[in-house]
Amino acid sequence: MPTGTDAVIARQYGDPLKKEISGLFQYIQRVRQEIAAIDRPADDEYKFGTMGEQLDAIVKATEEATNTIMETMEKNEQLLDELKKQLEDPQQIALIDKLVDNGNSVFEACSFQDITGQRVTKVVKSVTYIEDRVNALISIWGKAALEEVEVKPVNEKTADEELLHGPQLEGEGISQADIDKLFD
Repeated sequence: MPTGTDAVIARQYGDPLKKEISGLFQYIQRVRQEIAAIDRPADDEYKFGTMGEQLDAIVKATEEATNTIMETMEKNEQLLDELKKQLEDPQQIALIDKLVDNGNSVFEACSFQDITGQRVTKVVKSVTYIEDRVNALISIWGKAALEEVEVKPVNEKTADEELLHGPQLEGEGISQADIDKLFD
């Protein structure tokens, strides 16, 4: 039994203090469950550690597609220049010029890739920052303690969704050659 000041505090604030401490404890338990779910999600689709890789893959795929578009448009422009040299009809030459202008519009539109890359890079930095903070909390609580926390699936998948694995990072997933073998 508490004595002195501790006894006065216990008598005066006992029940409300117990409620507050209990509420705080429940909140901390919920935070531990959420951190455990980030560290080891029940569904690999929600794996936090691969977010940066997925975003980097988006930037890379967008850059590759943009380069292909621009290289193809440059080749088309060269072909149009060759064709234009062979023409004498002003209306046909004007049509070729319009096609070249359309190609220039495509070049201008491809600038989205650079802006997209910059924005995704900012998101990757933010995700990395959050990941570092989560890892710090994991080390504070201890990996072993978090492994004991039950992690529930975010949502149930249908049988068809279980078969789908979405776009894979380079070197992961089934190769096109393996898919082709299924049809042989």
